[in-house]
Amino acid sequence: MKAIVYDRYGSPDVLRLEEIPKPELGDDDVLVRVHAASVNSWDWDLVTGTPVLFRFWGLLRPKHRVPGADIAGRVEAVGKNVTRFRPGDEVFGDLCQCGWGGFAEYARARESALTPKPAGMTFEQAAALPQAGAMALQGLRDEGGLRPAQKVLINGAGGGVGTFAIQIAASLGAEVTGVDRTEKLETMRSAGAAEVIDYTQEDFTAGGKTYDLILDVAAHRSMFDYARALNRGGTYVMLGGSIGRILQVLLVGPWIARSEQKKMRLMPAKANHDLAALGELFHAGKLSPVIDRCFPLSEVPDAFRYFGEGRARGKIVITV
Repeated sequence: MKAIVYDRYGSPDVLRLEEIPKPELGDDDVLVRVHAASVNSWDWDLVTGTPVLFRFWGLLRPKHRVPGADIAGRVEAVGKNVTRFRPGDEVFGDLCQCGWGGFAEYARARESALTPKPAGMTFEQAAALPQAGAMALQGLRDEGGLRPAQKVLINGAGGGVGTFAIQIAASLGAEVTGVDRTEKLETMRSAGAAEVIDYTQEDFTAGGKTYDLILDVAAHRSMFDYARALNRGGTYVMLGGSIGRILQVLLVGPWIARSEQKKMRLMPAKANHDLAALGELFHAGKLSPVIDRCFPLSEVPDAFRYFGEGRARGKIVITV
């Protein structure tokens, strides 16, 4: 089969298309014929080896030669212990906890990592959904406790996680403000943001407006800046960031919570978190993946370069 492989950490130049054997199927495994995959920040971190935490999968060289977490496709074969799927079923899911390997014609997954693809959803849409959609849902609903009529600000709202978060927050009845760069303003409006802020022109933490929930996809500011933009009793949820930012929310967050009654949380992401709920939102017409560009498998290095520029509006999808 054809697959994107890499043998050392680095820029997208380390990625190359090769012919490699199909994954061997274990008793508890599902073999999926991949029709589409998508690029996430975790894929970028895995390939570049930064931050160092991502070298858990190989300190000096990658443990998993084929990157790619989010996939959508058809079941090709199942192990003898698999009960939920059979050949021909259309599925999607995030493979980050079962060996990665999504940027290939075939991928092996644990049964628990896959969910039936909703009827009416294309493979490209399904591939865009698992990681970014699950993070947005978890951050807003589970960690943030978002309720109807609350004011929520999403920082970094024009990318993959952000465009899902806007739609999910709006579906929960929130008043949504999106923050991102100039060329993503219309994307945020189209996704359902009632207000948009261009961070190159305006500092949302200094304007005096406050919010009940801040979902932070970008994580470039200090905890004190974010706390200033929170209502008393409000919640800040960080989805990820540099080691310095993570340490800041862990060390400074408890002090802000005690002194100002503002919760500052770092979200531990859960792979494939409630994908069924995301499918229900899709069926209800309340959620539709925003796809910026589709690249063929052979052009995954170019897709990574485009992702690295930080200008993608919504998701970048790989067609296989």
